[in-house]
Amino acid sequence: MNTLLIALLRALRSHRWLRLLGCAFILSSLGNGLTQVVVFGQLLRWSASPATLTLAYMLAMLPGFLGSLWGETLCRKISPMKILILTEVLGLLALAMPLYGLLSHNIPALLAVQSAEALFNGMSYPALTLIFKRGLRPDELPAATAMETLIFASQVLLGTGAGVLLFDVLSPLSLLAIDALSFATSAGLLLCTTAVFKTLHQPDDAQPGDEKLRWQNLSPLQRRSILLLPALAAVGSPAMALLPALAQEIRPGAAPGLALPLLFARSLGQLCGPLMLSADKLRHYSGSNWRLLLCLGIFLGCYFLLPLFANWPGIGLTLVFSAHLASNIVFALGTFSVLRYFPGGQVATASAMAWRGQVLIAAVATGLAGLLAQNLGAAIALYGVSLMSLMGVAVVLWRYRW
Repeated sequence: MNTLLIALLRALRSHRWLRLLGCAFILSSLGNGLTQVVVFGQLLRWSASPATLTLAYMLAMLPGFLGSLWGETLCRKISPMKILILTEVLGLLALAMPLYGLLSHNIPALLAVQSAEALFNGMSYPALTLIFKRGLRPDELPAATAMETLIFASQVLLGTGAGVLLFDVLSPLSLLAIDALSFATSAGLLLCTTAVFKTLHQPDDAQPGDEKLRWQNLSPLQRRSILLLPALAAVGSPAMALLPALAQEIRPGAAPGLALPLLFARSLGQLCGPLMLSADKLRHYSGSNWRLLLCLGIFLGCYFLLPLFANWPGIGLTLVFSAHLASNIVFALGTFSVLRYFPGGQVATASAMAWRGQVLIAAVATGLAGLLAQNLGAAIALYGVSLMSLMGVAVVLWRYRW
């Protein structure tokens, strides 16, 4: 079976620039994950309120809207490789904020770094998509989907995995030092990637694209492709934002010890689900409404069962793993659709549009969930907002059905 994992391994053997790029972003994701551990771990240690925890999740997304606008604009003016290097350097400089927050017991400073990372991630996403589109053949696009999945999951799989193991062993300042080293090394690897990429491709391929898109001019298939990631955000964001608060409700006396393993199980599921998909059937799967809704339904079902197994942490970890095994299949199909159904000159703008839609929908759903959690509890907020979102997604998929 030609899975996405096999397609990725085949592409990695063929493209040195892809190997360098993958290593760079995996290291960068390690740093981002460590930052997340420091922020959420300290907030839980300081007994932050559910509203603060939910706000931290919102700040890890919302500035990505502005970042994607900047990234889209920069892709029309400079090489996308330069954009990626810029975001790594800025990410390194942004670590001054959590450093100040830890030293002065300042919660806003800890939250600020979440906003900075979201901004830089939004800038890098259109550039990364454009590089994949230009550097890979059409039959290799499933490998790009797999690589994006690997990068997305590595942030918590590696960063949170290392953070869970080291959080009570090393000081938060030591974790930030490791974080800074990962950003610096990633920037160096991206410089090497730039040199290799330029030698393999024509000068035109290294230049920015300049095509703009208007929603009214897109085909129904292209609109559906852009809407898949926002649809996932509508259903998934309330659950992911409320995960630390759910941990507080499930085990009030040991929230950090439960929340961080749950974050790790989440990312492990995010990685494993998409990589097992058949690379030859991605186009068919992305057009199947019932498969997409089934995956989102499994995701919500697992989260709905989570509060019922408060005394069985192993079952809770399995439920979170299974939930994100299903949800990230939708993520993989969304990223593949954008790469598949937009030409090279439009793919950066299309991916930026999908990113902005994802951020905007996630912010609205998360904000509503946070307000309900503060007044009614995390579990009730999860049930109410997520079910309403799933019904809305079903309507959108029916509207743009194949």
